[in-house]
Amino acid sequence: MQAAAVMEETNNATTIEQQPIALINGQEQVSNEQQPSSPTSVATPTSTTSGGTGNATPAFSYDDLFPALPANTSAPSQSGASSSLARVTSSQKTQVLHVPCEERKSTESEKFGEGESKRICQQITKETGAQIEIVSGKNQSLTFLIKGKQSELLDARRKILMGFSTQASRQVTVPREHYRVILGKGGQRLRELERVTSTRINIPSQGDESEFITIAGTKEGIAQAEQEIRQLSAEQYKKSSDRITVPKIYHPFIVGPYSENLNKLQEETGAKINVPPQQVQKDEIIISGEKDAVAAAKAKVEAIYKDMEKKCSTVSVEVAKPQHRYVIGPKGSTIAEILQLTGVSVEMPPNDSTLETITLRGPQVALGNALTVVYQKANSVKSVEINAPHWIHKYVIGRKGANMKQLEEDCPNVNVNCLEDKIKLEGDPENVDRAVSYLTEIISNYEENFTFEVMTVNPSYYKHIIGKAGANVNRLKDELKVNINIEEREGQNNIRIEGPKEGVRQAQLELQEKIDKLENEKSKDVIIDRRLHRSIIGAKGEKIREVKDRYRQVTITIPTPQENTDIVKLRGPKEDVDKCHKDLLKLVKEIQESSHIIEVPIFKQFHKFVIGKGGANIKKIRDETQTKIDLPAEGDTNEVIVITGKKENVLEAKERIQKIQNELSDIVTEEVQIPPKYYNSIIGTGGKLISSIMEECGGVSIKFPNSDSKSDKVTIRGPKDDVEKAKGQLLELANERQLASFTAEVRAKQQHHKFLIGKNGASIRKIRDATGARIIFPSNEDTDKEVITIIGKEDSVKKAREQLEAIIKECDEVTEGEVSVDPKHHKHFVAKRGFILHRISEECGGVMISFPRAGTNSDKVTIKGAKDCIEAARQRIEEIVADLEAQTTIEVVIPQRQHRTIMGARGFKVQQVTSEFDVQIKFPDRDATEPVEGLTNGGSGENGGEEGQDGEQETESVEPVRQCDVIRITGRIEKCEAAKQALLDLIPIEEELTVPFDLHRTIIGPRGANVRQFMSKHDVHVELPPSELKSDVIKVSGTPARVAEAREALEKMIEEYEADRADRELRSFVLQVDVDTEYHSKLIGRHGAVINKLRADHDVNISLPKRDDPNQRIISITGYQAKTEAARDAILEIVGDLQTLHREVIEIDTRIHSHIIGHRGRTIRKVIEDYKVDIKFPSSDEAQSNPNAVTIIGKEEDVENAKEVLLGMAEDYERDYLENLPPSPQPQTVGAFLSGSGSGSGAGGASENGFVIKDAPWEKQKQAKNLTAPNTQSQEDFPHFAAGGAPVATTPITSVWGPKN
Repeated sequence: MQAAAVMEETNNATTIEQQPIALINGQEQVSNEQQPSSPTSVATPTSTTSGGTGNATPAFSYDDLFPALPANTSAPSQSGASSSLARVTSSQKTQVLHVPCEERKSTESEKFGEGESKRICQQITKETGAQIEIVSGKNQSLTFLIKGKQSELLDARRKILMGFSTQASRQVTVPREHYRVILGKGGQRLRELERVTSTRINIPSQGDESEFITIAGTKEGIAQAEQEIRQLSAEQYKKSSDRITVPKIYHPFIVGPYSENLNKLQEETGAKINVPPQQVQKDEIIISGEKDAVAAAKAKVEAIYKDMEKKCSTVSVEVAKPQHRYVIGPKGSTIAEILQLTGVSVEMPPNDSTLETITLRGPQVALGNALTVVYQKANSVKSVEINAPHWIHKYVIGRKGANMKQLEEDCPNVNVNCLEDKIKLEGDPENVDRAVSYLTEIISNYEENFTFEVMTVNPSYYKHIIGKAGANVNRLKDELKVNINIEEREGQNNIRIEGPKEGVRQAQLELQEKIDKLENEKSKDVIIDRRLHRSIIGAKGEKIREVKDRYRQVTITIPTPQENTDIVKLRGPKEDVDKCHKDLLKLVKEIQESSHIIEVPIFKQFHKFVIGKGGANIKKIRDETQTKIDLPAEGDTNEVIVITGKKENVLEAKERIQKIQNELSDIVTEEVQIPPKYYNSIIGTGGKLISSIMEECGGVSIKFPNSDSKSDKVTIRGPKDDVEKAKGQLLELANERQLASFTAEVRAKQQHHKFLIGKNGASIRKIRDATGARIIFPSNEDTDKEVITIIGKEDSVKKAREQLEAIIKECDEVTEGEVSVDPKHHKHFVAKRGFILHRISEECGGVMISFPRAGTNSDKVTIKGAKDCIEAARQRIEEIVADLEAQTTIEVVIPQRQHRTIMGARGFKVQQVTSEFDVQIKFPDRDATEPVEGLTNGGSGENGGEEGQDGEQETESVEPVRQCDVIRITGRIEKCEAAKQALLDLIPIEEELTVPFDLHRTIIGPRGANVRQFMSKHDVHVELPPSELKSDVIKVSGTPARVAEAREALEKMIEEYEADRADRELRSFVLQVDVDTEYHSKLIGRHGAVINKLRADHDVNISLPKRDDPNQRIISITGYQAKTEAARDAILEIVGDLQTLHREVIEIDTRIHSHIIGHRGRTIRKVIEDYKVDIKFPSSDEAQSNPNAVTIIGKEEDVENAKEVLLGMAEDYERDYLENLPPSPQPQTVGAFLSGSGSGSGAGGASENGFVIKDAPWEKQKQAKNLTAPNTQSQEDFPHFAAGGAPVATTPITSVWGPKN
């Protein structure tokens, strides 16, 4: 369809306007004077019924059934094929800006030039979003082409003039009080003025008393800005303001009820009247506006004031303070209502005042009525408090609030509020009295029949008391009708039982019995190698079942393979647990003894003889030796047979299997002497070298002696020739290794080894660096612990040996020394089985340290060993004594309920403190509740008493200190103080943080995963408000440092959330494009390819209209504004390309359409691909008007080629198949009107005479009396078309149609 559009440019903006075209279903509507779109269209006939209503035959109009053929058959004019482009006005504007040479800004910078100009333009484009093109003229002038939105154009124009044009400046004098008008709200008016005039306007700050406003920019821009500023200032000169003092007591009469008087005054005078709020104690009223309006408003306000000053009287009334809020009403509405009804002002005392006097001010005649209304309002609501213990509140509320719902029905408009140990009711006095009676009865009933008990329980017993899946507790609840809750808060571990008195008593007895039983039980961990767990369990659990049957009261928990632990847990009565422990260890020992494993290498060719015929040999060996024998699989190259069982049985089985092999071949065993020091080098890394030798020598077995034995014999076993070959290679390798290294040995006492090595290996490293020799000390597996091996070159080994022997000689010269240690510290050294002494001895070359026996007062400690070792040990002992002398003990008071939090999981936190500050921390027994004098919570034992004397008022509000609150810290004083502060820092605090409610769901995460991770990461507890409150406040509790970390993390989350929300708002920009529905399918593309590409390329969401949308032409684009505009341009470009395509409609019989389309559209798709066209067949709606129409769209030449192909295919199908096809039902044919046209009998319900046609040609002819209806058998009256058969009636019949045209 050829687009007909007019392009015009106005204000540098491009507008596309469309000529008016009427469209119906995507086709141009043609007037009555033009040719109809289809020459074969049939209008719906109008029928009339003649005669009665019985079996009357309907009559149809001839002209409707058989319309006249058109006189003009020429094709419709191409002018009607106008474009259906929608009116689109581009939001992009274009402007040209010219900067003459004489106005260009000059610069001495060498960088200034074309490159610098482009850089500045690119920067302006980045800041404003406008597109800028720059052209430099021969006369050095600059021309800028700016494209963009109007706001972007203005910003870019101002920045270009500032960057490229010479800047002038001018000062304008304006009164300071007019500055706020020029600035506008938030400086918005000033920014707009700068953008429009392309200037920079500087207004003096508040501290600057100057009245000059400086304008910088081009001359034209300065003049324009100055004119705007002077105009704004001139408007302000016309305005005025005044202040009037009116006593505060008369302000209500000026404002009026609900501000009615004030609004009326402002409307009448046009002035703005500012009356201070009621809570602000100011008498001054400010009036502003035009001078005349201000004067008029001032006069009216003064008139009201003078009038009320004469009329007003006052009366005071005493009303109880709690009832004042009912007189005030919500936001003062009741006071306004009283003023409106009576004309009297009600003056209330301040909220923080204890006065109960209310003053009424107004005309004398109205005071009585107002007083009555005040009393009514004050007594309209009654407030009552009922004593109810806190634990009864939930029963008062009822299950799912049943009692409250009943109360609401019986006593409407009563507000019930549950306080600590009271219930407060407010509402209508009568309803409140009924509610009090109702609730009092419920409370008294529960107080008489119900009770509660609190039991203190060790938390480790909880899971046993609750039972598996809560079985124990649920049974008690069901049988005794009680509630059992476990309370873990503030360091308290309680079980609370509530319910009927008898039920609570029995539940308490049962639970106490269970607790006593648990206290008599013990738990024990048995470490058993997890590889033996399956053997302990036995086949189908037989072995472990035997143990459990013997000790039925003991619970044995064996870890699963996934737990990857060796610990087996036992729990039960103490005696049974101990016996079970012994039996388990005995069972493990038996399993270990029967699990001896040995590997026997047997050449592969002899395995079948070991097995025997039908497995007879191997079965006999297994049965007689009671062992398990595993042979490698048939395809496995491994030759090793594995034997498992008791050691003696395994050895017997090995001998028998080897005997079978020896009897069948010449297997020999030889031994080769090789020094053990060469074993590692001969075996090679990962055993690669020795494996290659065994493989090369026919698979012989080479066995090196164990590291435990001192043997130097290597065993080679296999066929004789292969053994000789392997023996030669081994000896050759040993000789090579012997020539390549030199070894020497030095002997030194084991206790001197650490002294030789030195701290962190310093001494031995020094010798190695000096000589280059390698020095190897004996390992734990070596039997000779005194031999030190030196390896390396001969001269290096000799030097290292000399140095080591010199040091060893010094160590061997044992001397004796003494050190004085106060007897009070002796216990510290010998405690824990002398752990500290052993450690000093190990560190100082194995010296012997002897303390005097207990009971003697000697302070002499004897040290024996090498001289240097004795000196090192003496220094270490003196350091420890100095630490002990400097130790002191301080006390820190922290409430016992917080001790568990301070300790952390398994005492982790307190262990960190003791390790970091090298102190000892002792927590008190929690049962020691005796009070302690002279200490306060958070204080210490040294200054607690002074604080108590200095601040008696403070100590009254602090809870008393008990023995269980005092923590003792022992160590050096400075470290104790640091540790004390560290403990105080571990005391949790609670902080309220403001987090937007919308972010709460993100913080919680799916099923609370995010909040749990957050609490675990920052070691805090986070409490979020219920969703129905929609509160922004969340509570974070933990140590101060952790709370600070959590606060920072939350603040960062809020920043990210705000940034994401701002980005979402930018991404939510919606742009609508009007596109003809016939192009929608093309925009979608095959399987959505086109629209998906548009979405991906421009990062937008494109939504086409749904079926029920009122406007089917609108396509919505959602995303960033710039990207939606780019996507819109791309869509319009596609639509524009489609509109330029040629379109032609051809007629093809509808019965042939399916043949042309082909199976699954293969035929028509090939035509479309070959000729690059689009072919559309009529839809169900279009088929009603013209079912034969087929539309071809594409380039004109391609359309013509495709048209010829389609018409050729249609002609072939008509000739070959159409005559054999059944007639297709045509809704718009004469036969369609026979259905249901009468009520006669027959399948069709039609009369025997067919149907009646009015105004037919034969009726209009004068000779019609001699004519009859047309004969349908006549070829002349009804000639055949296309592939018709031979005529039925061969003789011509006189036609009744009249003369031919």
